Amino acid sequence: MTEPSRTVEVERKYDVDVATPLPLWEGIPGVDAVTTGEARALDARYLDTEDGALARAGVALRRRTGGPDEGWHVKGPREGDGRLELGWPLGEGEDLPEAVATTIARWTTAPLHPIARIENDRTAYLLTGSAGVVAEFVDDRVRATDLRQGVQREWREWEMELGPAAPADAAGRESFFAAVEHAIRAAGGRDSASGSKLARALGF
Repeated sequence: MTEPSRTVEVERKYDVDVATPLPLWEGIPGVDAVTTGEARALDARYLDTEDGALARAGVALRRRTGGPDEGWHVKGPREGDGRLELGWPLGEGEDLPEAVATTIARWTTAPLHPIARIENDRTAYLLTGSAGVVAEFVDDRVRATDLRQGVQREWREWEMELGPAAPADAAGRESFFAAVEHAIRAAGGRDSASGSKLARALGF
């Protein structure tokens, strides 16, 4: 079986109005520079069983094009402040790769159906320090379609995800996010009302 890439995502999400200006990253612990924004056009299709077996297990399965990590992704159940994401290359065609099917078999082997499409115009910024990338901040303008109901939704949100040079200890991470959230709230951002883009696409 093809070995997937493995990433433990530690991120926080924020709701923001369409015209809200970007935060000013001043006084963020460990950060001494911010890159210019990189535009990414992302297009993801999410799959689940008819009775939502993956969602009940806290798992998301998608095929996404665009961006540096395009491919098939399985996001596992949340554990503490993080979530394990497994990734495989797109491959040929849109059929579920055998390696992905084998991975999700621990939760379900039932037929899968498209449940949502999420298109995202993303601008990504790297917050860097002396040891490398501390975090990635993304400004997302999202267009989502609930394929079960034919309902479309649009919104804007921000995400901050820790990078390889982020603090390794819980206290350091809390200090980092406290400074980030101070800057985000000063700009007009607020805590996200939904746990994920998929949940929001489906009206949760």
